[in-house]
Amino acid sequence: MAIQVTARHGFSFLRIAITLQTLTIFLQAVSSGLLMTSAYGELLHSVGARVMYGASMLYVLAAVLAWKPGGGSPRPVLHASGFLALASVQVAVGIAHIPSVHLPLGVLMFGLSVLALARR
Repeated sequence: MAIQVTARHGFSFLRIAITLQTLTIFLQAVSSGLLMTSAYGELLHSVGARVMYGASMLYVLAAVLAWKPGGGSPRPVLHASGFLALASVQVAVGIAHIPSVHLPLGVLMFGLSVLALARR
């Protein structure tokens, strides 16, 4: 019975992590608009990028915790790791100022994050 409680707690933490990730990506889209229209948009987008990357790392941690001690499927760990890789590419192309890759990748990441949230 203790294993079930741990597994439920792990999946709950996983859902929270995916929700946080999805929300931070959405806020990045909003701050992207502010980046183009206001003086403080660049700072907001830069801070948001760090928060989004942290949320992606939290997603990986939650997926591992749901898998290992809870006895869940390892599939969320692969999804979370892939997402962290996409987030790394997103940060790199953002720093390099390559909007032709940065913007579509952001849209893709938001769509994948919403899909992951809908599956939980």
